[in-house]
Amino acid sequence: MTNLTSDELIKMLKKDKNSYLLDVRTVKEFEDSHIPNSNLLNIRDPQLFMDGIKELDKNKNYYVYCHSGVRSVQACQIMKSFGFENLYNLLGGISEWTGPKI
Repeated sequence: MTNLTSDELIKMLKKDKNSYLLDVRTVKEFEDSHIPNSNLLNIRDPQLFMDGIKELDKNKNYYVYCHSGVRSVQACQIMKSFGFENLYNLLGGISEWTGPKI
């Protein structure tokens, strides 16, 4: 897992054609605000999260975020244990995000 600042993540997403932006917050948090083109997979619902990551393509580059960066680190650690290799964590989560939000 590689930690990225908001500016680094913005640059990576612009050039990475194999990216998958993963929001691991709750449905309510996602509905309140999220980064455009992100996909929700709530880590606080363990069964849903585990079932969801089993469906993901391990060849993609995963950019993971939450509110402040704690849950996204946990998500990256779990994903790594399932064989995901290209994992990037947004430092400070969406609270530090400087790009556009929905």
